[in-house]
Amino acid sequence: MNYLLIDDNSWHDLLPITFTRPVSEIRVGILTIKEKWQYFLPTATISYVTEPYLQKKYPSKLATINYWINSSILPNHIVVDQIHELPEESYLVDKEGKIMAVYGANNRIDEKKKYIYEQDYASIRQLWDIFNQNDAQIRQDFVHITKNRESATWDTTNTILGSNIFLEPDAILQACTINTTTGPVYIGKKAEIMEGSLVRGSLALCDGSTLKMGAKIYGGTTIGPNSKVGGEVSNVVFLGNSNKAHDGFLGNSVIGEWCNLGADTNNSNLKNNYATVKLWNYSKNSFVATGLQFCGLVMADHSKAAINSMFNTGTVVGVCCNIFGAGFPRNFIPSYTWGTTRYDLEKSYETIEKVYERRNKLLSNEEKDILKYIFDYENAGV
Repeated sequence: MNYLLIDDNSWHDLLPITFTRPVSEIRVGILTIKEKWQYFLPTATISYVTEPYLQKKYPSKLATINYWINSSILPNHIVVDQIHELPEESYLVDKEGKIMAVYGANNRIDEKKKYIYEQDYASIRQLWDIFNQNDAQIRQDFVHITKNRESATWDTTNTILGSNIFLEPDAILQACTINTTTGPVYIGKKAEIMEGSLVRGSLALCDGSTLKMGAKIYGGTTIGPNSKVGGEVSNVVFLGNSNKAHDGFLGNSVIGEWCNLGADTNNSNLKNNYATVKLWNYSKNSFVATGLQFCGLVMADHSKAAINSMFNTGTVVGVCCNIFGAGFPRNFIPSYTWGTTRYDLEKSYETIEKVYERRNKLLSNEEKDILKYIFDYENAGV
């Protein structure tokens, strides 16, 4: 069976996180959305239908007959089963009329062959959905990943409350306190929780990531692969390869890949008047209401913040930004911002290459093309 995860208008609402990836490459819970689909469809071929400038890095693989799936859907057994019950050349919509799936040679639809999914389901359509859905997704992914498996053992220097914890091989856990009665704790391969750390589940510490000494981590937090995190963190999703290695508070936030938050960087996640938070929306070119009291920082890939940076409630930072200076920066910082000026494209390549070199990774021409598209897009003022 062949499946294609299609980006719809949600891709635009999820900018700037989606500037550098399809929606299905967003990590929420322990796994990315694509990895979740692969769990439910272990023998299937799964690829992408996304924006043209991303398609070279994230190609489509077509077959004679395909399942075309809305990439914002977070799958479960009921959703997957209903999609598989679709007759050929038919499609499935939810109660609001949003297309969930099409089954056929292409993704064209025929109104006469419409089926309605009557139940609720989880999806990622807005930036705040990423951290809002994270606790539930950690719990679901934890059940799937640990099913019929035994955890690696940990030594007696640790204090573990409850039993809802799973360590992958080569994970390191020493002299820390972990409360799993509030939610599961998953510790990936070669991940480490250093001594003195305090953790309340749910937590996903993915492969190769580290919690620094004395870290204080609250539930609903995902630390994607190869990241380093310290200080106080609550309900934050780090997509991966990013660092907040020092003290400072971060809450109700999303941090992309290859980001770095300098020592004592803090964000506000609650307004002083307790009003609901607005967040910048690229597709509407304005701030939109989230309906949330708690909403912090959204930072896209390759962005950095200097020591003692302060981010106000509901701040959105684009791709390849360098944040520094006194006081609070603006609540919306477009991609390729350097302080209060514009960041040079070629210099951004140089910085990324140096960052990648530390992880034995090369900056590909495909990635350069993507970054150039983002640079041109932001400078055109679109």
